[in-house]
Amino acid sequence: MIRASGAARRSVLSPLPPIEAIVNIARDAGRAILEIYEQDFEVTEKADQSPLTAADMAAHNLIRDALAQLTPDIPLLSEESASIPYETRQQWSRYWLVDPLDGTKEFVKRNGEFTVNIALIDQGRPVLGVVHVPVTGVTYTGQAGVGAHRIDSDGSSRPIEVTPARQTPLRVVGSRSHAGESLQRFLDEVGEHEIVSMGSSLKLCLVAEGKADIYPRLGPTSEWDTAAAQAVVEAAGGQVTTTDMKPLRYNTKDSLLNPHFLVFGDSSVNWSDYLREDAG
Repeated sequence: MIRASGAARRSVLSPLPPIEAIVNIARDAGRAILEIYEQDFEVTEKADQSPLTAADMAAHNLIRDALAQLTPDIPLLSEESASIPYETRQQWSRYWLVDPLDGTKEFVKRNGEFTVNIALIDQGRPVLGVVHVPVTGVTYTGQAGVGAHRIDSDGSSRPIEVTPARQTPLRVVGSRSHAGESLQRFLDEVGEHEIVSMGSSLKLCLVAEGKADIYPRLGPTSEWDTAAAQAVVEAAGGQVTTTDMKPLRYNTKDSLLNPHFLVFGDSSVNWSDYLREDAG
């Protein structure tokens, strides 16, 4: 661990790895996931009662090995290897943050709304992110200073950007698996709106490509759930903030749980005004 930490500090001075290489790794992980998705598979529970399948571990192992070969000096934090103590992690200036299968509940339901998330965190900020959707073959990418893109299954790529001015009715992304009273209170406050339900990190990507105005997340998530898609949103001109409108940052504390947060394109609105009871 001490060697990785020191290497991570040195890697701050090195250029970012080519995003095309990360896209290829995410696609390879997606193919490994689909091999299991198309079969009968068992579902077990982790200690926190969240589901775990063979697909989670197959994707984790593939991504871990590929990143170790590509960037041996950059440490990795994955949902499936999250026991690294903060006293070690806080030494990292740059590291990979990975959710090998985001939306395991959607995977189990077989609705296709699950993703492979790979992010590079630098000084607490996601500076590169790839979100791959195995079932559709769509990939979203974002890189600080470069921009955000959507790559379709045929390989065609186009830049994406958020909608800079809120629409009427307001287009709100909600969670298919985690809707609750906090979201309903937010909806009551914002007035005329339409709700779009979606699973996994695809909710953030809808904002990134201008198909939704805001995604209020007023329930629990972990850092690996959001980092890759946050890189996409920010590269597309949007913001991901805490409920008091401060940028969402990573690896700043012992817990890997995120605070409640907001994802939006229109930065002229103080969205926290609609969250009087939900500053979580």
